[in-house]
Amino acid sequence: MLDTRQLQYFAAICEHGSLSRASSNLNVAASALSHHLAQLEARFGQPLFLRKPRGMEPTAAGRRLHEHARAILRAVTSAEADMADQEGKISGSVSVGMSYSAVKAIGVPFISQVVRDYPAVQLALTESLSGVALPTLMASEVDMALIYNPPNDPMFNSVPVLEEPLVCVGRPEIIGDTDEPIRFEEVLGLPIILLRQGISARAILDDTVLLKKIEARAVLQMNSVQAIAGSLVAGLGCVIGTKLFMQDELDRGTITARPIIEPELSRTLHLTRLASRPPTYASEAIRDLLLRHADEAVRSGVWDAQIVARS
Repeated sequence: MLDTRQLQYFAAICEHGSLSRASSNLNVAASALSHHLAQLEARFGQPLFLRKPRGMEPTAAGRRLHEHARAILRAVTSAEADMADQEGKISGSVSVGMSYSAVKAIGVPFISQVVRDYPAVQLALTESLSGVALPTLMASEVDMALIYNPPNDPMFNSVPVLEEPLVCVGRPEIIGDTDEPIRFEEVLGLPIILLRQGISARAILDDTVLLKKIEARAVLQMNSVQAIAGSLVAGLGCVIGTKLFMQDELDRGTITARPIIEPELSRTLHLTRLASRPPTYASEAIRDLLLRHADEAVRSGVWDAQIVARS
C-alpha cells in the first residue's frame, strides 16, 4: 500500500527539483528523502527521476505518479478538514474553476458572499478560457468547475446550471449593421475567429458536425481573450460566442451581435466535479452558493441565459 508520507516527499522533490531543496522545505534530512524515494522506485520497478548535476527531473513515470500524488494528498487534506467540520463550522480549502464569462457575471458577488458567510473557508478561484476548465478539473487542480458541455462520462458528477444562446459578434462592416438574426450558413461565409481549446473545443458547441464546419472556415484560432477582443475591434473577423463574453465592447458600441438561426446555437453550463472525490461540508456549501449566484444572475438579466431544470 502506498504511504502518504512517501508521496508527500516524492511530490516535494518533483516540485522543488532537487533533494536538497525539498529537504530544506520539509525540514527532513536529504538522506531520509533519498531512502523513501529508493523504496518508491523499487516498488514501481522503474526510475522516477533523471539525476542531473544541478537537480532532478521526473521521468515520464515520475510525472504520472506526481499527478496521482497531488490528487491523493489533496484528498487527504480535504478529508482532515471535512472531519473537523463535523463540529458545525464550515472550514477548509475549496478551489473553484470558472470561465472568463462566469467570472464577469458572478465572480465578485460570489467571492464577497464567501468572505462574508464562510470566513473559515480558504477559497481559491481559477479563471480560464471556457475549454481549459475541464483539463484543470481532471488534473485535480480544482475541486469543482463551471464547464460548458462536459463529456457524458461516469468520471464526472455534473449538474446543469444554465443554457446560453450563441450569437455572431463583430464589427457592423463584418457581420452587417443590424441586430436581425443571421443564418448559420451565412456565418460560415464570414471570417471567423475561433476560440480553440483542443480536446475541449466542445466548450464552444456540443454539435460536432457544426463545430467541424466552423473549424474548417476559421481564419484565426486564439486562446486569448485580449487578442480576440482586439481582433474584433480591429475588424479582423467575427466570433461565434455569447454576448457576455464581449459585453464590454458591445456596451461601447464598437461591435454588435446578431442571433444565429437555422439552426439556433446554444451551449449548456454545468457545475462539474470528479466522481472519485467525495464532497466535503465546505465544498457542498460553496457548490450551493455557486448555483444560487448563477440563478440570480440569470433572473436579474446580468447573464443572458435560461436556467436549466435540475433534479
